[in-house]
Amino acid sequence: MKGLGITIYYTVLTTVLGLVIGLVIAVAQICGFRFFNWAGRLFVEFFRNVPLLVWLLWSYYALPIFFGINISKQAAGIMALSLYGAAYYAEILRAGIQSLERGQSDAARALGMSGAQAMRRIILPQAFRRMIPPLAGQTIIQMKNTTLLSVITVPDLLYQAGYISSFTYRPMEIYTAIGVVFLLILIPSNYIARKLEGHN
Repeated sequence: MKGLGITIYYTVLTTVLGLVIGLVIAVAQICGFRFFNWAGRLFVEFFRNVPLLVWLLWSYYALPIFFGINISKQAAGIMALSLYGAAYYAEILRAGIQSLERGQSDAARALGMSGAQAMRRIILPQAFRRMIPPLAGQTIIQMKNTTLLSVITVPDLLYQAGYISSFTYRPMEIYTAIGVVFLLILIPSNYIARKLEGHN
């Protein structure tokens, strides 16, 4: 139960941070400034093409060596998962925003709204309806990605399973139970996401 609580904590925190960072990156990719376009694209390509495990280990072990930064395993895990998730959220958000007809933003401008106001009041609320399925899917992947935190000894669900199996010698039963726990959480989450999609 302690491991499950930690897993949920990291999932919620890194999902929120990933969405916030992802929104910034998505807007950077579609704004009218070439520098921000390239910077946003570079961010996405970097984090989507480096395996999460490599980035996680690099964040925890390499940052102190190369930059003299003393980073805890919790901070390294949050940073790695948030930035990795942000790259995928950014692409989902960018595609959702660009899926709307240009007439929506033109109409907002005609009403005297600034670009930021149009994005907040008109574009994002409409685009969000189309983004619910992929956002839900990515959030589920984000939860499953938290299992990698065990490699830097963050006591998440998988780490606790390994600890218990080390002295009970019942790994099959324990890891099967972990699989059942994930199913009990993720199947209802998928169902809720589909209901929200249908509602919208």
